[in-house]
Amino acid sequence: MSGALTPIAWIVVGYALLVAVAAGVGVALRAPRPRWLDQLAWMLEVLAVVLALGALAALSEGRPAELTTHLGYVAAIVVMLPIAMVSVREDRGPWSSGVVAVAALATGVVAVRIMMTR
Repeated sequence: MSGALTPIAWIVVGYALLVAVAAGVGVALRAPRPRWLDQLAWMLEVLAVVLALGALAALSEGRPAELTTHLGYVAAIVVMLPIAMVSVREDRGPWSSGVVAVAALATGVVAVRIMMTR
């Protein structure tokens, strides 16, 4: 992976863990999903898009061994969180925070996989 992309990927992983922990606390407390958790999740999506764009730009440096897998991870990191957030848009219940937590964890895992396939 490009030298400039590695820090971005680790920022995405760290922020994804922060969002997952915040959402997990909401589930543990059985509290309704707060609006600020939505904002954290959408900020994670912005970071994921930045990582995806950087990963696509890094393709100019050379082709990864598994191009289709790499492109699949790039596409997945962009679409996972919006799908999760749209699916719980109207539901403010405690379990909707669990959906956000799982999507945030998955985003972090895919960010690591993007680093590994590059």
